[in-house]
Amino acid sequence: MELRPLGSTGLRVSSLGLGTVKFGRNRGVKYPQPFDLPSDRDALALLELAWDLGMNLLDTAPAYGTSEERLGRLLRRRRRDWVIVTKVGEEFQDGESRFDFSAAATRASVERSLRRLGVEALDAVLIHSSGDDSRILEREGVLPALLDLKRAGWVRAVGMSTKTVAGGLRAVECCDVVMATYNLSEREELAVIRAARAAGKGVLVKKGLHSGYLDRAAGIDPVRASMDLIFAEPGVSSVVVGTLNPAHLRANVAAAEEALNP
Repeated sequence: MELRPLGSTGLRVSSLGLGTVKFGRNRGVKYPQPFDLPSDRDALALLELAWDLGMNLLDTAPAYGTSEERLGRLLRRRRRDWVIVTKVGEEFQDGESRFDFSAAATRASVERSLRRLGVEALDAVLIHSSGDDSRILEREGVLPALLDLKRAGWVRAVGMSTKTVAGGLRAVECCDVVMATYNLSEREELAVIRAARAAGKGVLVKKGLHSGYLDRAAGIDPVRASMDLIFAEPGVSSVVVGTLNPAHLRANVAAAEEALNP
């Protein structure tokens, strides 16, 4: 699979990345079907398949339940040169999300992610927005704390998983990476993707397959149509897709490769 620069971070990522929320959390999620968390054996097999298909990017977060802990344990079994993106700001405890964007909480979260993942430095850390993107970036302690940790060598790149166009555009100005929503039904953040490209910043696309809520119109493969739409934008570094189904993962990779090499 094609490796693309993640903006000017020096990191190169596969055009598809594997989202791992389903490795650690199945409560309070909005997918079409309920699911059980995978066994370690099945999770490791999916990671190995992703690697064999050319994927080198993993997306996780403290808000994804036990995802970080499981990844750290599983990746120690099979050493690979994964690029791992994690987040700060949101926790999921006792069935609900809690947000803390203070400098102290940010530093504690990064320290914990380093321990959980078993790495000396985190490739990229994104602010896990609660929705009030601009206020978080401009008034909370999280961004200054992340930039300090980057200067200290704990973090290689900083960014934000945004929820608004205005917040995405602000993140382009002050961060290395932005994670934006872009799919067949939600195209408002195209302006963010294009602004990031103009500024030389990395772009990760979330919900590219609409979290599984794709409608199959007559004669149209919605996965391929989604990939065609997203990869028509040269500013996109990678699309994060989450699945526990090996057949779905293979199909997603095939659709991405066809979109990139029609």
